Amino acid sequence: MVIAAFRDEELLQRAWEVAAGVVDPEIPVLTISDLGVLRDVAINDGCVEVTITPTYSGCPAMNMIKVEIELALERSGFRNSKVRTVLSPAWTTDWMSEDGRRKLREYGIAPPQAASSRRALFGVQQVTCPQCGSDNTEVLSEFGSTSCKALWRCRSCREPFDYFKCH
Repeated sequence: MVIAAFRDEELLQRAWEVAAGVVDPEIPVLTISDLGVLRDVAINDGCVEVTITPTYSGCPAMNMIKVEIELALERSGFRNSKVRTVLSPAWTTDWMSEDGRRKLREYGIAPPQAASSRRALFGVQQVTCPQCGSDNTEVLSEFGSTSCKALWRCRSCREPFDYFKCH
């Protein structure tokens, strides 16, 4: 019985690692684990069940993420898998990992401020330029390259950049 429990724990860990390694199709430097989209991985009756939460309910990348999870699990030997999307609780940028925020910055996208901060909630933002580190920035458009980003510009280095919006 102890051996079976250990084997199940080992399989669960491996399934979690496989699912966590799937990248976001819109920002390929981030995994779904970095984003906080991966919520749970379970094994029930030999079937891997992965739970994901979209960054927003209309996110077009979620279908691709679901397919990529299924393919990654299949390639790793998990023949029976199921990906379930849950909308509650709603995803928040607070679920993003610190490593994910660092990766965004290095990729040239300003990471989100803490959604729980009063400044972020009321739209008072000071976004740091991911290119030069200046806080002398301005919003150009609330709509960036994807729905979850806004377009900003640095007044110091004059470079435009995406800002990952708070949710």
